[in-house]
Amino acid sequence: MSRTPRATRVLNTALGPFVTGYRDPAGSWAKAVAQVEKQAGAQDRTFADDLGRIIEGAAEIPGLSPLGWFLISNEVKGKYANRLRVGRVLAENPQVAEEQIIAPVFVCGLPRTATTLAHRVLAESPDHRGPLTWELQHTMLHDPGTERKVIKQLQQGLSLMELFAPGLQEKHPMYIDRPEESVLFFAHGVHWLLQRGPMPSYSAWLADYDVLAEYEYLKLGLQVLQHGREPKRWVLKYPGHLSDMDTIRHVFPDATFVWTHRDPVTVIGSCASLLETLQGMVQHEVDPEVVGRTVLDHLVTQVNNGLETRMNLPPSSIVDVPYHKLSADPFTEVPRLYAAIGARWTARDQKTLAEVIAKPKGAPSHQYDLSRYVDRAEAAAAFAPYNRMLDRLDLRDATPAIEL
Repeated sequence: MSRTPRATRVLNTALGPFVTGYRDPAGSWAKAVAQVEKQAGAQDRTFADDLGRIIEGAAEIPGLSPLGWFLISNEVKGKYANRLRVGRVLAENPQVAEEQIIAPVFVCGLPRTATTLAHRVLAESPDHRGPLTWELQHTMLHDPGTERKVIKQLQQGLSLMELFAPGLQEKHPMYIDRPEESVLFFAHGVHWLLQRGPMPSYSAWLADYDVLAEYEYLKLGLQVLQHGREPKRWVLKYPGHLSDMDTIRHVFPDATFVWTHRDPVTVIGSCASLLETLQGMVQHEVDPEVVGRTVLDHLVTQVNNGLETRMNLPPSSIVDVPYHKLSADPFTEVPRLYAAIGARWTARDQKTLAEVIAKPKGAPSHQYDLSRYVDRAEAAAAFAPYNRMLDRLDLRDATPAIEL
């Protein structure tokens, strides 16, 4: 049985008679496209048609709820609106495309391996910058007045998340004005399947999709956000970057990867618990075993892709960060990380680190049970190649450490 909150069940009952777009996904999306294009005064039909694949797949999710359809439809509409917004900026300001994105840092590694810690500390350095949550959702040139309105509007939507998914902030804290995962900017990817549920037709389409388009689009987004401001070194984060390091180096030839490592078996339960919560917002009932299988298959593929890709990358382009050392002694390991990527460590960075690792008094911790999702022995066997690398490079330690 799933753990769908009461507020979500009540809202689904109320929305049921009115939210019916999933019965005709193509027609529903055509209306949404027309609405977005009218508001933007522009169009990108190829992009819109590709987004329609997500809408088609969403209608296939088992047990899709009215709230789920509403949330997914609005998210996809937002992706199209942002694409047209970026396109308009570039059309009106062609010089934006000349912005140089120099030596960006991509924090990757399996989920729940302190990627958030590494990202936030690096991104908040005076010399660095990470794209903020609202910037990834509403990408625009710097305009303080408009920004305040956008932030206020998006904050209202983010605040509702805790109502539909109680405990989500404990599992993945998210703030509208702090750096967030670059996947928020992406249009396509396996994250739709992980966070929303099975979408057979979209999964099949995605298998032949060239992810290069996402990173070329990401570069455009960074150029827009950088234009008119002091250029700083971009720091981005998303566990999925692990599968795309070769593509990233194609688009950003001087990129550096910060790969965080942790015994993968300790990761799966936490990741599956987070995804069960996210899927619970869009499905009437979530099967934890299906979630566990999906998570295991995806993470094994992700890490194996990373292992293969790193063989063809310059050793200097990858900085390995062991979770157990980072969590046990962050005030030693984080300065070492800065040095490894060629960044300077300052007193301000020291202060930021102290703030990042300090949990609010009385803050609940993320509780989960691995056996709810997968068999421990099966998971350990699936990650055997990765564990061999961790042991060879002395990057694994089973000793419990503080959760970061």
